[in-house]
Amino acid sequence: MKNNRDYPVFQGDSALFKTIRKMIRKINQYSPDKNKRIQGRTNNTFSRIPSTINKSKEAFQKEFKNSGDLILAEFQTTGNIRGLSVYLDGMINKDIINRDILGPLIRNYKVEKEDPRKYITAANIKYTENIKQAVQEILKGNTVILLEGLDAVYIVDSKGWDKRAVEQPDVESVIRGPREGFVESIRVNTSLIRRKIKNNHLIFENIVLGKETKTDLCIGYIEGIVNKEVLGEVKRRIGQIDTDAILETGYIEQYIEDEPFSIFPTVGNTQKPDVAAAKLLEGRVIILCDGTPHALTIPYTFIEGIQTSEDYFLRPYQASFLRIIRFLSFSISVMLPSLYVALTTFHHEMIPTVLLVSMAGAREGIPLPSLVECFVMIFMFEILRESGTRLPRPIGSAISIVGALIIGESAVKAGLVSTPMVIITALTAVTSFALPTLTESITFYRFIFLFLGGFMGLYGIVSGLFIGIAHAVSLRSFGVPYTTSFAPINKGELKDSIIRYPLWMLKKRPESVVKENIRRQDNTRKK
Repeated sequence: MKNNRDYPVFQGDSALFKTIRKMIRKINQYSPDKNKRIQGRTNNTFSRIPSTINKSKEAFQKEFKNSGDLILAEFQTTGNIRGLSVYLDGMINKDIINRDILGPLIRNYKVEKEDPRKYITAANIKYTENIKQAVQEILKGNTVILLEGLDAVYIVDSKGWDKRAVEQPDVESVIRGPREGFVESIRVNTSLIRRKIKNNHLIFENIVLGKETKTDLCIGYIEGIVNKEVLGEVKRRIGQIDTDAILETGYIEQYIEDEPFSIFPTVGNTQKPDVAAAKLLEGRVIILCDGTPHALTIPYTFIEGIQTSEDYFLRPYQASFLRIIRFLSFSISVMLPSLYVALTTFHHEMIPTVLLVSMAGAREGIPLPSLVECFVMIFMFEILRESGTRLPRPIGSAISIVGALIIGESAVKAGLVSTPMVIITALTAVTSFALPTLTESITFYRFIFLFLGGFMGLYGIVSGLFIGIAHAVSLRSFGVPYTTSFAPINKGELKDSIIRYPLWMLKKRPESVVKENIRRQDNTRKK
């Protein structure tokens, strides 16, 4: 490094150095960035709400671009003081406005610049001087009240848009248990969970996402039970979302999931408040989004796709039997078409002779190979299922049934497909309905194993099974192993896996999820 003699200008208290600094300050005052900062401060002053009614109307009309659903209703009190109410038509409860806001003000407000809050009987009254904040409150369904002479407005909670009634969800239907499901209103959904968990440690943190949509979100958890590492990771990933629109929880799921290119889902979803409450009590985190009845549950493991809420309302023997059926249905739906194609194409010696002769007779005259035949039938089933889902319910069910019968019977009579292939396709379809939450994974893996069995036989199926299991074992859902209770083996969680032990034996919460307050019941059962 050079000595100080090489820089005599900047030594000590040099007058030249002070002069240079003054020149730099003056230059910065006229720089483009400085002008932007000055302009920003000027805009902030103009963002204040005007004190006159006419200028306020012009300001709100300018903010909303003269939108047709913006209501600017003037009124006059008995003290001859002009007022203005601003709200969006269709998003407010007019009874609240007339009964609790305008009525009391018109009758009682007589002194100019008096605080009107003592006359308004509606709840949740806020105060602001910033027109930008007032606009955001109007977009949420609140009403803005402005009185002549006041430099601010009062924001009154008057939300009252139409919403769907609480009904049983179609996907997660049960025979025994609660039948209520989430709706599109986020506050109704939080109240449904509050009715299940009457605990002041149940916390809902509000977040707004979407630069254009300004969508309300809630992160729900139980303080003292939740895994704090998982909760922190959820908040971190949500905080990194920078997009213009969030319209459904599916948007959030794709932004925060661990493996976006994996066929297995690592974020769960449910439409039932009792399921969401049970997940919270296990130390998980839920995410609610305004405008959708689907709630996300985090973390999510493979075994949850086989479990249902009804399992815990039944006796352990019946619940375990149903879980075994679901697991076998998963295996059959994924593996049966590929096994049929592999055996009929490469491994005839593994089929019993009587069955082989019967299958050979059924396939006599079929022009298509087994692989193409099976692919066409399964692909047609997926088309029928998708069309039945998108059509109105009465028409959709009729199209699915009639279409399947006509296509199956006509294809057999025309000699395009064999009778065993129709049976295989039907079994595959029926077993896939037993696990609606894993339908997407089942569909993709069914086609993957079908082509592996069609080109490589049982060797391809075994190889694909090994790779699929290795992939599932390697997955993590917010730090929790996806195949927990099996890999790694956890004896405590095995009690609530494919075999469900009695409730009085499930003394601990899932240890892979919860790190503190693991015990959820005492040993109160007497033998």
